[in-house]
Amino acid sequence: MIFARGLVKRFGDFTAVDGIDLEVAPGEAFGFLGPNGAGKSSTMRMIGCVSVPTAGELRILGMDPVRDGTRIRARLGVCPQLDNLDPDLTVRENLTTYARYFGLSRAESRRRADELLEFVQLSDRAGGKVEPLSGGMKRRLTIARAMVNEPDVVLLDEPTTGLDPQARHLLWERLFRLKQRGTTLVLTTHYMDEAEQLCDRLVVMDGGRIVAEGSPRALIETYSTPEVLELRFPDGLDANPQYAARLEGVGKRVDPLPDRVLVYVEDGDVALAEVHRRGLTPSSALVRRSTLEDVFLHLTGRTLVD
Repeated sequence: MIFARGLVKRFGDFTAVDGIDLEVAPGEAFGFLGPNGAGKSSTMRMIGCVSVPTAGELRILGMDPVRDGTRIRARLGVCPQLDNLDPDLTVRENLTTYARYFGLSRAESRRRADELLEFVQLSDRAGGKVEPLSGGMKRRLTIARAMVNEPDVVLLDEPTTGLDPQARHLLWERLFRLKQRGTTLVLTTHYMDEAEQLCDRLVVMDGGRIVAEGSPRALIETYSTPEVLELRFPDGLDANPQYAARLEGVGKRVDPLPDRVLVYVEDGDVALAEVHRRGLTPSSALVRRSTLEDVFLHLTGRTLVD
């Protein structure tokens, strides 16, 4: 569905995407992770045929986005990061009006709108305006609009940003159902749990390059450990690096944070026993499984990027 080799995007002297390779298979949920400025949005814009590649090869649905951009866009669904629904139209009209841009008849537009509103659980709001909808409802409506042309690929830019946990989980369930229908999903997200829930495969980008690729589980197994021991000490924040030095060798890696020390280990209980054997007494200790966030921070660092 998507094929790229040596894909580059430059803005003047700045290289936003620096020679990446990727492939997305039919029916796959594929994710882009990375800090701000990593090149995710620039890549998505090239895939969406709204930004021309500077160099490299890119094929979308077997076509050239420069030459066949109009044909490709007709087969894409796009859910932007910010909802851009029309507040002057009803919920149903936001779908039927958009459907007409793809050449659907009025009858087919209404049929598709009613089907999609039922799918995203907004049928009872069909005749109402957009403005009173909650953030989660607006997001579901935006995704329904992206599906109105029955696209082969749906691009989702941070689909659940700003939503409460209940709305996020409902949206995840709707997106999972789309994947079950065979729709190819390509998404960017800052939520590691979202990537673990939705993505069959993902890439981690940093500085315009792909630094890791694989399934969420494979990435965790490759770049982290089965468990993480989180320790908090009572001596204040400045002491954490000193404690980290005394914890060397307890696990595969020791990471002092401002509020706690993380020890990456094979067995958290065994590691905690070793901590006590060394005469250290944490005020609290937590053993948890490794997550994609551990991988992400290990690969991209903990420094805030503006």
